[in-house]
Amino acid sequence: MAAAAIFSSLRRRRSPSLEAFLAPVDLTDVALVQTLLSISSELVSCFSDRCFFFQRRNSRSLIRKMEVFLVLLEYLRDSGTCIESTAVLCFKELYLLLYRCKILLDYCGQSSKLWLLLQNHSISGHFHDLNQEISTLLDVFPADDIELSEDVREQIDLMQRQARNAKLHIDKNDELLRLRLFSFLDEFEHGRVPNHVDLRSFFAEGLGIKDAKTCRAEIEFLEEQIVNHEGDAEPTASVLNGFVAIMRYSRFLLFGFEEDEAELGIGSHKKRIKGLITREIAETFLSIPKDFCCPITLDLMRDPVIISTGQTYDRRSIARWMEEGHRTCPKTGQMLVHDRLVSNRALRNLIVQWCTAHGIPYDPPETTDVSAESFASALPSRAAVEANRATAELLIQQLANGSPRAKTVAAREIRLLAKTGKENRAFIAKAGAIPHLRNLLSTHNPIAQENSVTAMLNLSIYDKNKSRIMDEEGCLGSIVKVLRFGLTTEARENAAATLFSLSAVHEYKKKIADESGAVEALATLLRLGTPRGKKDAVTALFNLSTHTDNCVRMIEAGAVTALVGALGNEGVAEEAAGALALIVRQPIGAAAVGEEEMAVTGLVGMMRCGTPRGKENAVAALLELCRSGGASATERVLKAPALVGLLQALLFTGTKRARRKAASLARVFQRCENAALHFGGLGVGYAFAGNSAANRDSSFTPDVSVPMSISVPVL
Repeated sequence: MAAAAIFSSLRRRRSPSLEAFLAPVDLTDVALVQTLLSISSELVSCFSDRCFFFQRRNSRSLIRKMEVFLVLLEYLRDSGTCIESTAVLCFKELYLLLYRCKILLDYCGQSSKLWLLLQNHSISGHFHDLNQEISTLLDVFPADDIELSEDVREQIDLMQRQARNAKLHIDKNDELLRLRLFSFLDEFEHGRVPNHVDLRSFFAEGLGIKDAKTCRAEIEFLEEQIVNHEGDAEPTASVLNGFVAIMRYSRFLLFGFEEDEAELGIGSHKKRIKGLITREIAETFLSIPKDFCCPITLDLMRDPVIISTGQTYDRRSIARWMEEGHRTCPKTGQMLVHDRLVSNRALRNLIVQWCTAHGIPYDPPETTDVSAESFASALPSRAAVEANRATAELLIQQLANGSPRAKTVAAREIRLLAKTGKENRAFIAKAGAIPHLRNLLSTHNPIAQENSVTAMLNLSIYDKNKSRIMDEEGCLGSIVKVLRFGLTTEARENAAATLFSLSAVHEYKKKIADESGAVEALATLLRLGTPRGKKDAVTALFNLSTHTDNCVRMIEAGAVTALVGALGNEGVAEEAAGALALIVRQPIGAAAVGEEEMAVTGLVGMMRCGTPRGKENAVAALLELCRSGGASATERVLKAPALVGLLQALLFTGTKRARRKAASLARVFQRCENAALHFGGLGVGYAFAGNSAANRDSSFTPDVSVPMSISVPVL
C-alpha cells in the first residue's frame, strides 16, 4: 500500500494525460515504432545527463535500458524491417512501460530530498518492479523472428540477462542517511534537542541543503504530502509533521533570519503575502452545518453535551447557563429534570470528520474523558511538539533582540506556527511571544505589522491565551490602533477578527467596547471594508452587542447606523439583523434604531428576500423594536408596505423560530388600536392556527439566529 501511495501522490502532483496510460491501438506498425522512438528519445535526452541525488544506481540502470530500447527502435525505423503481430503487442506494452519509467524518473528528479529519503525503500521497490516488467517483456519479445544486426541483438540479449538477474537494490549510503534522520526524530521524541553540529552535518553535507530557500522548498513539499496523505501510507501524517517541525527548526538554527531579505522586500513579496492571506481566509471561512453549532453561542461546538431535555449544547455554554441560575432548556424552555451533562460522542466524531475534510483546525476540549480517543490520530507527535517548541524559542529570541528584518521573519513564522494546534499556541504564548508581538504592532513595516497582528489572532484562538492578551498592558489598545490605522487592508481586517475572537469571553466584551476607537473602527470597516472585512466587523459587533452594557457605546460610536446599512449587503445581513435584534431589546437601543430611516425598510426587505435565517432574524428584530420602542416604533413597523403578506408567508414557510416570532409580532399589532384596519384580512383563526399560548415567547434571548462562518479565522 505504501508503494502504491507513492505513485498516487505523484499523479496528484503531475498528472499526465489519459493517453499516457492507453496503448495506441489504432496506429500502424510504422507509426507505432515512430511514436515509441519519439518517447524513448525524449526520455533519454531528458535524463541521461541528469544527476540524481538519491537512487543514483537505480536511475542510471533504468536509463541505460531505455538507451538500448532507443537503439532497437532506431534500427527498426532505419531498416524498414517488417514487424510481426507478436512484436506489435510487445511494443504496445513498451509504450506503457516507457511512460511509467518517465513518471518514476520525473518523481525522483523533482521531489524533495527529505521525501525521497523517507520513501527510499518504496521507490527502490518501484525501480525493481520496472526491471521485472522489462525482463518479462524481453522474455516474450520475438527477437529471433526479427532481422536485427549483430550488435543490436547483443545489446538486447545483455539487457535481458541483466534484467532477469536484477535484485532489489537499496543504496546503503541513502539508508544510513534515512536512519540518521529518524534518529533526530527520536531525540525530539524523548525531549532532547539534537546537537547543532550533527544537524548541520546532516543537512548541509548529507543532503546538500545549504540555504534558507532550499529549506523552505523542502518544508513546502512535505506539507503538500501531508495534505494529500492517504490514511494507510507510510510514514504517517503525524510522523511527517515531526519532520516538518525538525526541518523548520534546522532552517532557523543553521541559516539564521537574514536569508529572507529578498523575500521580505516591499513589492512582489507584498503581493504574494496578500494573496496567501486572502486564500487562507477564503479556505477557512466555511458555512458550518447548523447541527454542529451550539444553539446558545452559534459557534462550532468543541465539546457537545446532551442535557435532560435531549437538546445538545457546547459544554462550556450550557454550563455557564446553569451557573447563572437558569433551570430551563434555552432552546425549548422546558424545566431541566437534572443538571447532568452527557457527552454527545457521535456528534463530536462527526464534527471532527467535517473539520478534517475541510482543513479546519479543531482543538479538542481541554478537559475531556477517555472518549476523546477519536482525536488521537489527529494529535501531533511529541517530536513535532518539541521541535516546534525549540523553534518558537529561536523565533521569540529574534522578536526580542533581532534586527528589524529578523523580527519580520520571526513574526511571520510565529503566525504560521500558531496556525494549528493548541499545543503550539500554548507554548508560544507561554514562552513570552505576546509582549514582543504587541511591540511589533506599532511598526512602520506593513509586512511585519500584518504578520504580528495575524499571529496575535491565531494565538487568541486558544482560550487561555485570551487572558494573556487582554492582561498584557497596552495590547488591546495596540490591536485597536491596527484596526483603525493599519498599514494594510489585511492587517485591519485581522485586527477586527482578533477582537471578535477575544470577545468570545463575556467579561472582555465591555472592556473591548470601552477601548477608545474600537467600536467606531469596527463600524467604519463594516461600512467601507472589503467583503471579508465586513464579515470580520459584523461578527465582532454582534459579539459586543450581546453584552447589555455596550448598547449606549455602540449607539454613540455609530455602530447602529452601520448595522442598518449592512442589511442591504447579502454577505453580512444575517449577522447585522441579529445584532440589531439584541440592541433593540433596550428602550434606548430601540429609539436609536427607530430613528434610522432605513431600519424598518431594511428588515422588511430581508423578510422578503433574505435567507431563512435572515428572515428569522429580521422578524425577531421587528418584534423587539415594537416591544421596546413604544407606540411610535410600532406604528412605523405597522405601516411598512407588504408586511401582512410577508408575515403570513413566514407563518407557513418560515423556520420554527421564525413562525413563532411572526405570530408574536402579529399579536403585538392586534393590540394596537389600528390593528383591525391593517390586519383585518389576516384573521386570528387563519393567521395563528397552530400557535398556542405556549408559543407566546416574551424573551428573545435564545432566538437570535446568526450563523457564523466559523468562530475564528486561522490565518
